Amino acid sequence: MALAIFDLDNTLLAGDSDHRWGEFLCDIGLVEAEDYGLKNDQFYADYQAGELDMRAYLDFVLAPLAGKTRDEVRALQRQFIAECIEPMLLDKAFELLNTHRIAGDILLMMTATHEVVAEPIAARLGFEHWLGSAVGITDKGYTGKAEGVPCFQDGKVTHLASWRKRHAGMPDPAETWFYSDSHNDLPLLNNVGHPVAVDPDATLRAHAEALGWPVISLRP
Repeated sequence: MALAIFDLDNTLLAGDSDHRWGEFLCDIGLVEAEDYGLKNDQFYADYQAGELDMRAYLDFVLAPLAGKTRDEVRALQRQFIAECIEPMLLDKAFELLNTHRIAGDILLMMTATHEVVAEPIAARLGFEHWLGSAVGITDKGYTGKAEGVPCFQDGKVTHLASWRKRHAGMPDPAETWFYSDSHNDLPLLNNVGHPVAVDPDATLRAHAEALGWPVISLRP
């Protein structure tokens, strides 16, 4: 039995769900489309360059949810999954997940994407265990702010260590797989026994090839 960890965006999905969520908010008129769209695109460019201020991005993307109730957000989640995520699903991603399930491995989705987006996608992909960047919520509704350490870059290593403490008996790092497309995930990729680059960006591809890591594609 092994632990198989999967990044989400551009790994299990043919696209970035976090960036698409920003576009979705523009599409449904929840934000002022032109200004919000430009800022959303700039944050995504910063992410690709490895220069993203994750806390600033999370506060930006969560601000439109301030004051909304759980039921209101659930309705948005259902619409987002149906309209935006279904077209991003990859047959080969489901095949890879099933390969690990058949082997008896424990599957964990880890993403920097905030929980409002990550939660319904994890359910759609069949994950029992998943971790994303936490969002603020009270009995009255969403605060529009992030909480805790974002599940991003070194934060993924921190989140995984905490998760292991909550789940005794997990396979150790030598028996852990991690699949990712992004150089932002190098801190965790460098800390598992089986790192795999999936449709990697140029930086991660070069790193993987230099170290002899497997490089695979889940795209058609």
